[in-house]
Amino acid sequence: MTGRVLPSGEHAVLVEVDSLDEVLALHHRLWVRERPPGLLDAVVGARTLLLVAASARDLAGVRAEAARLVARTPEPMSTASGDDLEAVETMETVEIPVHYDGPDLDDVAALTGLSPDEVVGAHTGRSWRVGFAGFAPGFAYLVDGDPRLAVPRLATPRSRVPAGAVGLAGEFSGVYPRSSPGGWRLIGHTDVVLWDLDRDPPALLRPGLRVRFVDAGGDR
Repeated sequence: MTGRVLPSGEHAVLVEVDSLDEVLALHHRLWVRERPPGLLDAVVGARTLLLVAASARDLAGVRAEAARLVARTPEPMSTASGDDLEAVETMETVEIPVHYDGPDLDDVAALTGLSPDEVVGAHTGRSWRVGFAGFAPGFAYLVDGDPRLAVPRLATPRSRVPAGAVGLAGEFSGVYPRSSPGGWRLIGHTDVVLWDLDRDPPALLRPGLRVRFVDAGGDR
């Protein structure tokens, strides 16, 4: 693995690596298994991990531990073994019931060569993993789905996508936590609340969690 540990302000460093799997492996080690003293937060990106320390003194230890792990080339979570594999297998799974009635379901079927029912079967047929969050509070980019569902974004984004819309874009699936513009292809909707300030933590989906979509029935 090629990685860099870069300064990011007075109390943070940004770790750059080659893949999301490597990011999640580092996140697991630094946040779950081997959290250095004074590490306040670890923010996952597609190819980066932002590590925020409580003080400049704590940052020195955080930086050293991050550099050590990058040099050690931690095994990606998708191919982990031993303790890491056990951690992957026991990750919390969040079930999200979906009504597969989205306006782009037929288009996704045409793009993938599947029938609409086969698209639903592929979307629900395996668990997804929360890769990272972004775009809006509570929006999670889900990975590890069926590769047949990789479809391009819409050429022209919608000006309004309703809260709870379930979409596909590239290798990702996601659920819109609130009404917003968006260019993902919408295959259904859910009534599950993704972002709730009265919940601790507010985000239902967090990096590393597993997500299982369940067909809630209804017309499509």
